[in-house]
Amino acid sequence: MLPLIALGQELKSPDGDFTMQFKITDGKPFYELSLAGNPVIKASSLGFELVDMASLLSDFEVKNTTSSTFDETWEPVWGEQAKIRNHYNELLVELEQKATNRLMNIRFRLFDDGLGFRYEFPEQPNLIYFVIKEEKTQFALTGDHTAFWIPGDYDTQEYNYTKSKLSEIAGLMDKAVTPNVSQKPFSKNGVQTSLMLKTDDGTYINIHEAALVEYSCMHLEVNPENFVLESHLTPDAEGRKGYMQAPRTTPWRTVMASKNAGDILLSGLTLNLNEPTKFEDTSWIKPVKYIGVWWEMITGKSTWSYTNFPSVKLGETDFENATPNGTHAANNEKVKRYIDFAAEHGFSQILVEGWNVGWEDWIGKSKDYVFDFLTPYPDFDVVMLRDYAKSKGVQLMMHHETSGSIRNYERFMDKAYQFMVDNNYNSVKSGYVGNIIPRGETHYGQWLVNHYQYAIEKAAEYKIMVNAHEAVRPTGLSRTYPNLIGNESARGTEYEAFGGNTPDHTTILPFTRLIGGPMDYTPGVFETDMTKLNPNNKSRVNTTLARQLALYVTMYSPLQMAADLPEHYEQHLDAFQFIKDVAIDWDTSLVLEAEPGDFITYARKEKGADNWFVGRTNDEEPRTSKISFDFLDKGREYVATIYSDAKDAHFATNPKAYEIKKFRVSSKSKLTQACAPGGGYAISIVPVKDKSETRGLKRL
Repeated sequence: MLPLIALGQELKSPDGDFTMQFKITDGKPFYELSLAGNPVIKASSLGFELVDMASLLSDFEVKNTTSSTFDETWEPVWGEQAKIRNHYNELLVELEQKATNRLMNIRFRLFDDGLGFRYEFPEQPNLIYFVIKEEKTQFALTGDHTAFWIPGDYDTQEYNYTKSKLSEIAGLMDKAVTPNVSQKPFSKNGVQTSLMLKTDDGTYINIHEAALVEYSCMHLEVNPENFVLESHLTPDAEGRKGYMQAPRTTPWRTVMASKNAGDILLSGLTLNLNEPTKFEDTSWIKPVKYIGVWWEMITGKSTWSYTNFPSVKLGETDFENATPNGTHAANNEKVKRYIDFAAEHGFSQILVEGWNVGWEDWIGKSKDYVFDFLTPYPDFDVVMLRDYAKSKGVQLMMHHETSGSIRNYERFMDKAYQFMVDNNYNSVKSGYVGNIIPRGETHYGQWLVNHYQYAIEKAAEYKIMVNAHEAVRPTGLSRTYPNLIGNESARGTEYEAFGGNTPDHTTILPFTRLIGGPMDYTPGVFETDMTKLNPNNKSRVNTTLARQLALYVTMYSPLQMAADLPEHYEQHLDAFQFIKDVAIDWDTSLVLEAEPGDFITYARKEKGADNWFVGRTNDEEPRTSKISFDFLDKGREYVATIYSDAKDAHFATNPKAYEIKKFRVSSKSKLTQACAPGGGYAISIVPVKDKSETRGLKRL
């Protein structure tokens, strides 16, 4: 750490564009943030209300301040960039509460893309064990900004986003409906992070948290009159927000801001506020492109359970009295079909859901939650399928549906992970569907946050990668624990079979949910009419086929699924080629165009190769994309294969209308491309190795 020249308690970003000021007013701590001299966050108070103790809100004085700077470049195990610069100026403010002699520090880090700050409680005699009643961190905004938000539900993020003014949130809350979950927003003005905002003068602001460990997830309470946002932590079954023992720190609170929307998407701030990886050996952690026995169950074409009704008890393997329902998807022949398809087309893993005993009890609404994560149904031969997959050069991906029964899962976890190791599984998709057991706890409270962390660390002992669904939204912990290779934690493709996502959904998620880490969105659905899979399912996917390809570039994840059925891909092998070709780990990522809720265009360079991939997603409006290929190496020629919407394509009326064209391109090339409503395009760009590859191709 090098010393900084500090002007009082003012902190500037390394490039000088951001300024953060800290002050004590009448014993109360406040901070404010400005960008290029313009306020982003007005004076905002800090502190805590405690249970059965005097609050940590006032009567403070500054004991000491320390300024420093830090600059490093680190390499993630996987990511959107091969190298990330971590450059910030820091101000540590040490506070003492005069009447109680309790100590509370606040650490501010100011980067070129925004601010992170957290509370720190040093070891001290007057504050050892304490319980948080509420964290009272404020974000005082400068006006009635446009917000992209979902309700402050303690149990789910599976909502379509609403775009509105901050002052309109309360009036629109009842319309923000999601099916299949019990909604428990904490107030008519509560929203979840990551919260994306845009000011009237065109400044983009993002508020989130980083390094959520041993603490409750933060929501934001919106004051519709003065536009002050205040933190609201997820409570436990008794309404308490957090159990603390000094020395302790809180997660970081983050504020990013820019005049360019793309800067928010490319920010490394969230990752930089997390600790470096805990693992000395990361060679076992590898990006995965996979297919799965999953979508047909989601659509209702097939079932997870082997039987129709509860018929076995926990751990039993005697199915002599059980009658197969004839629609169980995770059977030997079907899984072998998927293994063959994966081997033929270069996919490394196959997810199989519904392989294990228990679905008949859970779906049958038995009082017993019987998953043991070890016992297969009689039509799923673990050893045979393990060996068959290995002979084809692929692996099976494990599925653990916990049904929200946390202690039951933890009881089986060591045996379940060892079972995976013994049978050549190195990754698991875990699920937390339903109300949490014990009753009263929720998906985003401190108790569940601790469990998710335990599951990741325990998996690492067995060299297993984790893709957690229905878990708390990510906060950059994948830097510290890179075996957390994916999360769902938002409304993914599965909802397209439950009633549909709005066409603008994937133009918002990168600005919100993906700020904290990659999402297992499960794209690649080619058959958008669900009646073709299940006559009783009237849903449809609100997308064109070309946009499904683009999602592999715009919805970043090192874990990418081709979600549809093999037979649907075999009907469009020319378009399926892009899914086969597209990379899942990157050297460089660029944002060529972006406006939250309208469109996003990414260009990404494959890690360790010279291939580039471009993806563009569009909302419900027809739009024209205009991009330059100036990111390519100068003086070099490439072949660009463009997968685009046909002229008459439309997400609702003609989703499968697409075109595939090839061109010669260079760094001087430009593209003007029409995008259909709910559409987009995808481009693979490969360097020319032999002039014969460009014979007959037009120059773009």
